[in-house]
Amino acid sequence: MGRTYSDAVTALNTLQKNSAVIESVRKAGMSLNSQAIPEMIEWCRRVGYEPVDFDKFKPIHIAGTKGKGSTSAFVSSILTQFLPSSAQPNALFRKIGLYTSPHLRFVRERIRINNEPLSERLFARYFFEVWDKLEESARTKGEPTDRTAKPSYFRFLTLMAFHTYIREGVNTAVIECGIGGEYDSTNIIVHPSVTGITSLGIDHVQLLGKTIEEIAWHKAGIMKEGAPAFTVPQLPAAQAVLEDRAKERSVELRTVQDNPFVAGIELGLEAPFQRSNASLAVKLAMSYLQSHHGAEIGSNPLEKFVRGLERVRWPGRCETRREDGIAWHIDSGHTLESIKLAASWFAGHVLRSLQPDSASTNEAASKRYTRVLMFNQQTRDAPALARALHSTITSALKDQQPFTHVVFCTNLTFKEEGYRPDLVSINADREKVEALKVQKGLRDAWKELDGGSGEVEVKGSIQEAVEWVRGLKTEQGEGEEILVLVTGSSHLVGGFLEVLESGKGG
Repeated sequence: MGRTYSDAVTALNTLQKNSAVIESVRKAGMSLNSQAIPEMIEWCRRVGYEPVDFDKFKPIHIAGTKGKGSTSAFVSSILTQFLPSSAQPNALFRKIGLYTSPHLRFVRERIRINNEPLSERLFARYFFEVWDKLEESARTKGEPTDRTAKPSYFRFLTLMAFHTYIREGVNTAVIECGIGGEYDSTNIIVHPSVTGITSLGIDHVQLLGKTIEEIAWHKAGIMKEGAPAFTVPQLPAAQAVLEDRAKERSVELRTVQDNPFVAGIELGLEAPFQRSNASLAVKLAMSYLQSHHGAEIGSNPLEKFVRGLERVRWPGRCETRREDGIAWHIDSGHTLESIKLAASWFAGHVLRSLQPDSASTNEAASKRYTRVLMFNQQTRDAPALARALHSTITSALKDQQPFTHVVFCTNLTFKEEGYRPDLVSINADREKVEALKVQKGLRDAWKELDGGSGEVEVKGSIQEAVEWVRGLKTEQGEGEEILVLVTGSSHLVGGFLEVLESGKGG
């Protein structure tokens, strides 16, 4: 095996679970959860670590259903304002880590230092350091050195991220949970500096439970005695569970309301719902700074907080990109709550695109601008998400046909080359993908919702979907900008960004 970044990605992809294994895990339900942390600790030991070793990078641990990635990005962006510069050579930090999931275009996006993805060189180095240690441990124990000698995809990346942050000597690392909290791979953290829980909703029910109370129980698992804990306003049932678990662990849980300070800032992530995430991030960052640096923060740290909130960049989250005659509005939405937020965000852009003298919802239906939906969700209840999106945007625009054109595509990146290596996913049923089964089901469901009045297409790849949208602009010629909402799976969003950046797609 070679030792390049490409070799590392190829090896990493062998650790993915295929669709059949994932389905068996789903059917097993929560029976596997109790072993998750002991197993992860054993993997750590095979690489040469005890969980307490990760105290070295003073982790800031963040869980939640919606907004945990954005909140993590806000915190990291705030803390990086305290890095060395010409204006502050004696800075508080040298390196800030940020571990998030999933990635969009490159797997190395998951492991960041000072808000920049790990370079291909460093990714390959630290990947193979962990890989080799696991194989050496297996040989020492007389075990095979094949795939069974390594943990699954996400567990491996978590091990690798923590190893990277220790080797790189980061001062602190913002760690986003993967799924849940109590049994999440990241929850081998023993002594977090501070913990945060973003907005909760129903998701991953096979692993976390079907009720908000069960899900809140899992998310609360990241709270640890001795570490401050913050959350945002939750549904009463969820809030009660969070507070009960905080008491069990002798943790003071504080609820963060939207901060008036944040309201006056033009956030780097523009959607209105991001203000809650930003408010929580301010509390988390300030708690960390006061706990570990106190008077070193300086007399006016708020200037740095403002810069951090303004400068945060998080591709594929409430992002707008423009090209000749097309405005792409990009936001992944893989839960009912997040798809509704994406729809509301896009509806706001539609309304603002109207002429000043008709900028009201009553005029939205009469203004027949070209509005396009590009959507896919391969492994969840895609029709339910589509219905939620349609209902939300129809209500916001007072228009029973919120999109003039709709295209459902698979997550396949390119029509000829297939998936970019970083975007390979084997957790979807290959036969269903090739037969466009999900996409055809979405087409039929949408036609029922929309009364069959709009144009609905099915495409086999993201590239073909982009080509189709660009073809609409060619047909339209000069005139109003085409507004496009790209939402659904993060795999779709990542592949879409790859198509745009590659220059392909017509």
